[in-house]
Amino acid sequence: MAFVAAAAGCGDDAAGPGGAAGTGAGGSAAGGSGGSIEVPNPLTNPQDGPPAGNQNAEASCEVPGEAGLADVSSPTTVVGTGTPESCTGAAFVDAVANGGVITFDCGPAPVTITLEQTAKVFNDKGPDIVIDGGGLVTLSGAGNRRILYMNTCDQNQVWTTDHCQNQETPRLTVQNITFIDASSKSETEYDGGGAIWVRGGRFRLVNTRFFNNVCADTGPDVGGAAVRVFSQYNNLPVYVVNSTFGGADTFGGTCSNGGGISSIGVSWSVINSLFSYNHAIGEGGNPAETGKPGGGSGGAIYNDGNTMTLSLCGTRIEHNQVNAYGSAIFFVSNDHTGNIRIDRSVIKNNIGGSWYPHYNGISAHDDTPIEVTGSDIQ
Repeated sequence: MAFVAAAAGCGDDAAGPGGAAGTGAGGSAAGGSGGSIEVPNPLTNPQDGPPAGNQNAEASCEVPGEAGLADVSSPTTVVGTGTPESCTGAAFVDAVANGGVITFDCGPAPVTITLEQTAKVFNDKGPDIVIDGGGLVTLSGAGNRRILYMNTCDQNQVWTTDHCQNQETPRLTVQNITFIDASSKSETEYDGGGAIWVRGGRFRLVNTRFFNNVCADTGPDVGGAAVRVFSQYNNLPVYVVNSTFGGADTFGGTCSNGGGISSIGVSWSVINSLFSYNHAIGEGGNPAETGKPGGGSGGAIYNDGNTMTLSLCGTRIEHNQVNAYGSAIFFVSNDHTGNIRIDRSVIKNNIGGSWYPHYNGISAHDDTPIEVTGSDIQ
Protein backbone atom coordinates (compact mmCIF):
# COMPACT_ATOMS: atom_id res chain seq x y z
CA MET A 1 0.00 0.00 0.00
CA ALA A 2 1.36 3.40 -0.94
CA PHE A 3 1.24 6.09 1.71
CA VAL A 4 1.27 9.66 0.45
CA ALA A 5 3.04 11.78 3.05
CA ALA A 6 2.00 15.34 3.79
CA ALA A 7 4.58 17.91 4.77
CA ALA A 8 3.74 17.14 8.36
CA GLY A 9 4.48 13.47 7.79
CA CYS A 10 1.04 12.12 8.60
CA GLY A 11 -2.65 12.21 8.01
CA ASP A 12 -2.99 11.77 4.26
CA ASP A 13 -4.84 9.02 2.43
CA ALA A 14 -3.41 5.59 1.89
CA ALA A 15 -4.06 4.53 -1.69
CA GLY A 16 -5.19 0.92 -1.88
CA PRO A 17 -4.92 -1.41 -4.85
CA GLY A 18 -6.83 0.11 -7.74
CA GLY A 19 -7.73 3.18 -5.69
CA ALA A 20 -6.58 6.77 -5.80
CA ALA A 21 -5.54 8.79 -2.81
CA GLY A 22 -7.48 11.93 -2.09
CA THR A 23 -11.11 10.76 -2.24
CA GLY A 24 -13.03 12.83 0.29
CA ALA A 25 -14.85 11.47 3.30
CA GLY A 26 -18.33 12.53 4.43
CA GLY A 27 -19.63 16.02 3.75
CA SER A 28 -17.82 19.18 2.83
CA ALA A 29 -14.67 19.45 4.87
CA ALA A 30 -13.98 22.89 6.28
CA GLY A 31 -11.13 24.40 4.33
CA GLY A 32 -11.71 22.17 1.31
CA SER A 33 -9.71 19.14 0.23
CA GLY A 34 -5.95 19.13 0.33
CA GLY A 35 -3.58 21.11 2.54
CA SER A 36 -4.09 21.42 6.28
CA ILE A 37 -6.73 23.21 8.32
CA GLU A 38 -7.57 24.32 11.85
CA VAL A 39 -10.31 22.25 13.49
CA PRO A 40 -12.27 24.22 16.11
CA ASN A 41 -13.00 21.94 19.04
CA PRO A 42 -16.08 22.75 21.14
CA LEU A 43 -15.23 19.86 23.49
CA THR A 44 -11.87 21.30 24.59
CA ASN A 45 -13.24 22.19 28.02
CA PRO A 46 -14.40 19.17 30.04
CA GLN A 47 -18.13 18.68 30.53
CA ASP A 48 -18.70 15.63 32.69
CA GLY A 49 -15.52 13.97 31.52
CA PRO A 50 -12.13 14.46 29.86
CA PRO A 51 -12.01 16.82 26.86
CA ALA A 52 -11.94 15.70 23.25
CA GLY A 53 -8.49 15.20 21.80
CA ASN A 54 -4.95 15.01 23.09
CA GLN A 55 -4.31 18.07 25.26
CA ASN A 56 -0.56 17.45 25.55
CA ALA A 57 2.19 19.36 23.74
CA GLU A 58 2.79 16.69 21.10
CA ALA A 59 -0.70 17.25 19.64
CA SER A 60 0.63 19.63 17.02
CA CYS A 61 -0.18 17.84 13.77
CA GLU A 62 -1.86 19.47 10.83
CA VAL A 63 -5.26 18.15 9.78
CA PRO A 64 -5.81 17.38 6.08
CA GLY A 65 -8.72 19.25 4.57
CA GLU A 66 -10.79 16.13 3.99
CA ALA A 67 -10.33 15.07 7.62
CA GLY A 68 -11.78 18.24 9.09
CA LEU A 69 -15.24 19.24 10.21
CA ALA A 70 -18.09 18.71 7.77
CA ASP A 71 -20.27 21.66 6.82
CA VAL A 72 -23.51 21.64 8.87
CA SER A 73 -24.76 25.12 7.94
CA SER A 74 -27.79 23.67 6.12
CA PRO A 75 -29.02 20.72 8.17
CA THR A 76 -31.43 18.17 6.78
CA THR A 77 -32.82 17.48 10.25
CA VAL A 78 -32.53 19.36 13.53
CA VAL A 79 -33.21 17.09 16.49
CA GLY A 80 -35.08 19.02 19.18
CA THR A 81 -36.95 22.31 19.37
CA GLY A 82 -34.82 24.16 21.90
CA THR A 83 -35.37 22.17 25.10
CA PRO A 84 -33.69 19.07 26.54
CA GLU A 85 -37.04 17.26 26.62
CA SER A 86 -37.49 17.69 22.90
CA CYS A 87 -34.24 15.85 22.16
CA THR A 88 -35.34 12.24 22.37
CA GLY A 89 -33.66 9.03 21.40
CA ALA A 90 -36.49 8.26 19.00
CA ALA A 91 -36.03 11.60 17.25
CA PHE A 92 -32.33 10.89 16.79
CA VAL A 93 -32.97 7.38 15.44
CA ASP A 94 -35.47 8.79 12.95
CA ALA A 95 -33.02 11.51 11.89
CA VAL A 96 -30.27 8.97 11.17
CA ALA A 97 -32.70 6.82 9.18
CA ASN A 98 -33.60 9.88 7.11
CA GLY A 99 -29.94 10.68 6.40
CA GLY A 100 -28.33 13.94 5.39
CA VAL A 101 -26.91 16.48 7.84
CA ILE A 102 -28.14 16.11 11.43
CA THR A 103 -27.74 18.77 14.11
CA PHE A 104 -29.35 19.34 17.51
CA ASP A 105 -31.30 22.12 19.24
CA CYS A 106 -31.61 20.98 22.84
CA GLY A 107 -31.04 24.29 24.59
CA PRO A 108 -27.84 26.03 25.71
CA ALA A 109 -26.68 23.42 28.26
CA PRO A 110 -25.09 20.00 27.73
CA VAL A 111 -27.68 17.23 27.32
CA THR A 112 -27.60 13.43 27.38
CA ILE A 113 -29.91 11.57 24.99
CA THR A 114 -30.58 7.96 25.95
CA LEU A 115 -31.40 5.61 23.09
CA GLU A 116 -33.94 2.81 23.34
CA GLN A 117 -32.83 1.37 20.02
CA THR A 118 -29.75 1.59 17.82
CA ALA A 119 -29.66 4.35 15.22
CA LYS A 120 -29.09 2.77 11.78
CA VAL A 121 -27.94 4.37 8.56
CA PHE A 122 -29.87 3.50 5.41
CA ASN A 123 -27.46 3.21 2.51
CA ASP A 124 -29.76 4.95 0.03
CA LYS A 125 -30.04 8.06 2.21
CA GLY A 126 -26.57 9.42 1.44
CA PRO A 127 -24.32 10.14 -0.17
CA ASP A 128 -23.21 12.20 2.83
CA ILE A 129 -24.45 11.68 6.37
CA VAL A 130 -23.20 13.99 9.10
CA ILE A 131 -24.01 13.85 12.81
CA ASP A 132 -22.91 16.98 14.68
CA GLY A 133 -23.56 17.35 18.41
CA GLY A 134 -22.39 20.95 18.57
CA GLY A 135 -20.19 20.15 21.57
CA LEU A 136 -23.24 19.82 23.82
CA VAL A 137 -24.74 16.40 23.02
CA THR A 138 -23.97 13.05 24.62
CA LEU A 139 -25.56 9.88 23.24
CA SER A 140 -26.03 7.03 25.72
CA GLY A 141 -26.66 3.35 25.09
CA ALA A 142 -27.76 2.96 28.74
CA GLY A 143 -25.48 -0.06 29.06
CA ASN A 144 -27.83 -2.06 26.85
CA ARG A 145 -27.23 -1.31 23.18
CA ARG A 146 -24.96 -0.07 20.43
CA ILE A 147 -25.59 3.56 19.51
CA LEU A 148 -24.81 3.81 15.77
CA TYR A 149 -24.63 1.27 12.92
CA MET A 150 -23.81 1.51 9.22
CA ASN A 151 -23.32 -1.49 6.92
CA THR A 152 -23.34 -1.30 3.13
CA CYS A 153 -23.65 -5.09 2.94
CA ASP A 154 -26.72 -5.37 5.18
CA GLN A 155 -29.77 -5.96 2.97
CA ASN A 156 -32.01 -4.63 5.73
CA GLN A 157 -30.32 -1.23 5.29
CA VAL A 158 -30.78 -1.35 1.48
CA TRP A 159 -28.20 -2.56 -1.01
CA THR A 160 -27.22 0.22 -3.38
CA THR A 161 -24.49 -1.48 -5.45
CA ASP A 162 -23.48 -4.97 -6.51
CA HIS A 163 -20.10 -4.47 -4.81
CA CYS A 164 -21.17 -3.56 -1.28
CA GLN A 165 -17.77 -4.42 0.18
CA ASN A 166 -16.15 -1.61 -1.83
CA GLN A 167 -18.50 1.25 -2.53
CA GLU A 168 -17.92 4.97 -2.15
CA THR A 169 -21.08 5.85 -0.23
CA PRO A 170 -22.54 6.50 2.27
CA ARG A 171 -19.87 8.82 3.65
CA LEU A 172 -20.47 9.10 7.39
CA THR A 173 -19.00 11.88 9.54
CA VAL A 174 -19.50 11.98 13.31
CA GLN A 175 -18.32 15.17 15.01
CA ASN A 176 -18.53 17.34 18.14
CA ILE A 177 -20.30 14.64 20.16
CA THR A 178 -19.86 12.12 23.00
CA PHE A 179 -20.78 8.41 23.17
CA ILE A 180 -21.23 6.77 26.57
CA ASP A 181 -22.42 3.52 28.12
CA ALA A 182 -22.92 1.70 24.83
CA SER A 183 -22.83 -2.09 24.66
CA SER A 184 -22.82 -4.57 21.78
CA LYS A 185 -22.67 -7.63 24.03
CA SER A 186 -26.10 -8.77 22.88
CA GLU A 187 -25.15 -8.56 19.19
CA THR A 188 -24.64 -11.94 17.55
CA GLU A 189 -24.29 -11.27 13.80
CA TYR A 190 -22.33 -8.00 13.78
CA ASP A 191 -20.30 -8.19 16.95
CA GLY A 192 -17.77 -5.74 18.39
CA GLY A 193 -18.14 -2.01 18.01
CA GLY A 194 -19.71 -1.18 21.35
CA ALA A 195 -20.71 2.37 20.38
CA ILE A 196 -20.28 2.44 16.58
CA TRP A 197 -20.09 -0.34 13.95
CA VAL A 198 -19.29 0.56 10.33
CA ARG A 199 -18.77 -1.37 7.12
CA GLY A 200 -18.27 0.16 3.69
CA GLY A 201 -18.38 3.67 2.29
CA ARG A 202 -16.21 6.17 4.17
CA PHE A 203 -16.15 7.08 7.85
CA ARG A 204 -14.49 9.74 9.98
CA LEU A 205 -14.54 11.01 13.57
CA VAL A 206 -13.77 14.62 14.51
CA ASN A 207 -13.91 16.04 18.06
CA THR A 208 -15.53 12.95 19.55
CA ARG A 209 -15.37 11.34 22.97
CA PHE A 210 -16.00 7.73 23.99
CA PHE A 211 -16.56 6.83 27.66
CA ASN A 212 -17.41 3.50 29.30
CA ASN A 213 -18.39 1.62 26.16
CA VAL A 214 -18.15 -2.18 25.98
CA CYS A 215 -18.32 -5.11 23.61
CA ALA A 216 -17.96 -8.88 24.05
CA ASP A 217 -15.70 -9.99 26.91
CA THR A 218 -14.15 -12.91 25.02
CA GLY A 219 -13.36 -14.01 21.48
CA PRO A 220 -10.16 -14.19 19.44
CA ASP A 221 -11.04 -11.46 16.92
CA VAL A 222 -14.02 -9.49 18.23
CA GLY A 223 -13.10 -5.96 19.23
CA GLY A 224 -13.64 -2.24 19.42
CA ALA A 225 -15.26 -1.15 22.68
CA ALA A 226 -15.83 2.23 21.03
CA VAL A 227 -15.62 1.62 17.27
CA ARG A 228 -15.25 -1.31 14.86
CA VAL A 229 -14.77 -0.76 11.11
CA PHE A 230 -14.65 -2.98 8.00
CA SER A 231 -14.18 -2.48 4.24
CA GLN A 232 -13.53 1.19 3.60
CA TYR A 233 -13.85 2.34 -0.01
CA ASN A 234 -10.69 1.62 -2.04
CA ASN A 235 -8.84 0.95 1.24
CA LEU A 236 -8.83 4.67 2.05
CA PRO A 237 -8.31 5.43 5.74
CA VAL A 238 -10.67 6.15 8.56
CA TYR A 239 -9.75 9.56 10.00
CA VAL A 240 -9.83 10.07 13.76
CA VAL A 241 -9.16 13.70 14.67
CA ASN A 242 -9.06 15.44 18.07
CA SER A 243 -10.85 12.54 19.73
CA THR A 244 -10.66 10.83 23.12
CA PHE A 245 -11.14 7.17 23.96
CA GLY A 246 -11.28 6.89 27.74
CA GLY A 247 -9.09 9.75 28.84
CA ALA A 248 -9.16 9.13 32.58
CA ASP A 249 -9.42 6.30 35.08
CA THR A 250 -12.93 4.72 35.04
CA PHE A 251 -13.77 6.33 31.66
CA GLY A 252 -12.13 3.73 29.39
CA GLY A 253 -13.70 1.15 27.11
CA THR A 254 -13.61 -2.61 27.66
CA CYS A 255 -13.76 -5.44 25.14
CA SER A 256 -12.15 -8.77 24.35
CA ASN A 257 -9.77 -6.93 21.99
CA GLY A 258 -9.32 -3.27 21.12
CA GLY A 259 -10.35 -1.27 24.15
CA GLY A 260 -10.63 1.76 21.85
CA ILE A 261 -10.90 0.87 18.16
CA SER A 262 -10.81 -2.34 16.13
CA SER A 263 -10.85 -3.20 12.45
CA ILE A 264 -10.34 -5.90 9.86
CA GLY A 265 -8.43 -4.85 6.74
CA VAL A 266 -8.86 -1.12 7.34
CA SER A 267 -6.33 1.72 7.35
CA TRP A 268 -6.48 4.46 9.99
CA SER A 269 -5.08 7.98 10.24
CA VAL A 270 -5.27 9.10 13.89
CA ILE A 271 -4.43 12.75 14.52
CA ASN A 272 -4.09 14.68 17.82
CA SER A 273 -6.10 12.08 19.72
CA LEU A 274 -5.92 10.32 23.10
CA PHE A 275 -6.37 6.67 24.07
CA SER A 276 -6.06 5.91 27.77
CA TYR A 277 -7.45 3.61 30.47
CA ASN A 278 -8.96 1.16 27.99
CA HIS A 279 -8.90 -2.61 28.52
CA ALA A 280 -8.67 -5.72 26.32
CA ILE A 281 -9.90 -8.40 28.70
CA GLY A 282 -10.11 -11.55 26.56
CA GLU A 283 -7.89 -14.54 27.33
CA GLY A 284 -5.73 -16.56 24.97
CA GLY A 285 -4.97 -14.29 22.02
CA ASN A 286 -5.71 -15.02 18.36
CA PRO A 287 -5.78 -17.85 17.46
CA ALA A 288 -6.95 -18.77 20.90
CA GLU A 289 -4.67 -20.86 23.08
CA THR A 290 -5.93 -24.31 23.93
CA GLY A 291 -8.55 -24.16 26.64
CA LYS A 292 -9.05 -20.39 26.42
CA PRO A 293 -11.76 -18.39 24.61
CA GLY A 294 -9.35 -16.04 22.88
CA GLY A 295 -8.72 -12.33 22.84
CA GLY A 296 -7.03 -9.92 25.21
CA SER A 297 -5.02 -7.92 22.64
CA GLY A 298 -4.80 -4.27 21.64
CA GLY A 299 -5.35 -2.18 24.73
CA ALA A 300 -6.08 0.90 22.61
CA ILE A 301 -5.97 -0.24 18.97
CA TYR A 302 -6.57 -3.64 17.36
CA ASN A 303 -5.89 -3.88 13.62
CA ASP A 304 -6.03 -7.16 11.71
CA GLY A 305 -6.14 -7.88 7.98
CA ASN A 306 -3.87 -7.60 4.97
CA THR A 307 -2.70 -4.48 3.18
CA MET A 308 -3.34 -1.64 5.63
CA THR A 309 -1.65 1.33 7.28
CA LEU A 310 -1.89 2.68 10.81
CA SER A 311 -0.77 6.30 10.96
CA LEU A 312 -0.50 8.14 14.30
CA CYS A 313 0.36 11.83 14.54
CA GLY A 314 0.17 13.99 17.64
CA THR A 315 -1.48 11.12 19.49
CA ARG A 316 -0.97 9.79 23.00
CA ILE A 317 -1.59 6.17 24.05
CA GLU A 318 -1.10 5.46 27.76
CA HIS A 319 -2.47 3.52 30.74
CA ASN A 320 -4.20 0.91 28.58
CA GLN A 321 -4.12 -2.73 29.66
CA VAL A 322 -4.22 -6.18 28.04
CA ASN A 323 -4.11 -9.83 28.97
CA ALA A 324 -2.42 -11.13 25.79
CA TYR A 325 -0.61 -8.92 23.24
CA GLY A 326 -0.15 -5.27 22.36
CA SER A 327 -0.81 -3.24 25.49
CA ALA A 328 -1.02 -0.18 23.22
CA ILE A 329 -1.34 -1.51 19.67
CA PHE A 330 -1.98 -4.92 18.11
CA PHE A 331 -1.28 -4.77 14.37
CA VAL A 332 -1.21 -8.01 12.39
CA SER A 333 -0.88 -7.81 8.61
CA ASN A 334 -1.64 -11.37 7.54
CA ASP A 335 0.07 -10.98 4.16
CA HIS A 336 2.93 -8.96 5.69
CA THR A 337 2.22 -5.90 3.53
CA GLY A 338 0.91 -3.50 6.18
CA ASN A 339 2.89 -0.74 7.87
CA ILE A 340 2.79 1.62 10.85
CA ARG A 341 3.81 5.28 10.94
CA ILE A 342 4.20 7.13 14.25
CA ASP A 343 5.00 10.84 14.26
CA ARG A 344 5.10 13.25 17.21
CA SER A 345 3.28 10.77 19.43
CA VAL A 346 3.70 9.35 22.93
CA ILE A 347 3.15 5.68 23.78
CA LYS A 348 3.99 4.80 27.37
CA ASN A 349 2.78 3.34 30.67
CA ASN A 350 0.63 0.70 29.03
CA ILE A 351 0.26 -2.49 31.01
CA GLY A 352 0.62 -6.20 30.31
CA GLY A 353 1.01 -8.35 27.26
CA SER A 354 4.00 -9.72 25.37
CA TRP A 355 5.32 -10.20 21.80
CA TYR A 356 7.01 -6.82 21.39
CA PRO A 357 9.63 -7.42 18.66
CA HIS A 358 10.62 -3.77 18.13
CA TYR A 359 8.78 -1.37 20.43
CA ASN A 360 7.28 -1.84 23.87
CA GLY A 361 3.50 -1.98 23.73
CA ILE A 362 3.32 -2.63 19.96
CA SER A 363 2.68 -6.19 18.77
CA ALA A 364 3.33 -6.77 15.07
CA HIS A 365 5.22 -9.17 12.80
CA ASP A 366 8.99 -8.80 12.86
CA ASP A 367 8.95 -7.66 9.24
CA THR A 368 6.20 -5.04 9.63
CA PRO A 369 7.75 -1.66 8.78
CA ILE A 370 7.35 0.76 11.70
CA GLU A 371 8.50 4.30 10.93
CA VAL A 372 8.91 6.44 14.04
CA THR A 373 9.75 10.15 14.03
CA GLY A 374 9.78 12.64 16.88
CA SER A 375 8.02 10.25 19.23
CA ASP A 376 8.41 8.80 22.73
CA ILE A 377 7.73 5.06 22.97
CA GLN A 378 8.46 3.40 26.31
